[in-house]
Amino acid sequence: MTEIRLTVNGVEHAVDVDPRTLLVHAIREQAGLTGTHVGCLTGDCGACTVVVDGRTTKSCSVLAHSADGARVETVESLADGDDLHPVQRAFWDEFAFQCGFCLPGMLLTARELLESTPDPDDEEILRALNGNLCRCTGYNTIVAAVRRAAQEPA
Repeated sequence: MTEIRLTVNGVEHAVDVDPRTLLVHAIREQAGLTGTHVGCLTGDCGACTVVVDGRTTKSCSVLAHSADGARVETVESLADGDDLHPVQRAFWDEFAFQCGFCLPGMLLTARELLESTPDPDDEEILRALNGNLCRCTGYNTIVAAVRRAAQEPA
């Protein structure tokens, strides 16, 4: 076991990890933040998406050791108390989720897209969300939610 330091959602965590520990497991098990979901463990579904040093990252494909010293944001960082982030509000208003399993990856990926492309077209939205699988909604409501979030003030 080796101690690493992660700043997760602005809070520093010193955690002991085995060299084989994935970042998704360190976040869930050591930091206690379960909004990041464990899905496929192959980087295909996007349920484990987090932001590491400003870039969305599939945390099931990253060893926790490689994130030592990193700033990590999880889906829990989006809302400010009861005030939802515009992307969360848009997903709620458009009912762009059903089971919610894909939601962490969709929300963080949509936020990253809107930060770099404030008024994306549908093709840009679909390209950005590629790699985040949803088995419930058929994506139409998700695209509508991202479009709606683009129109809301941050």
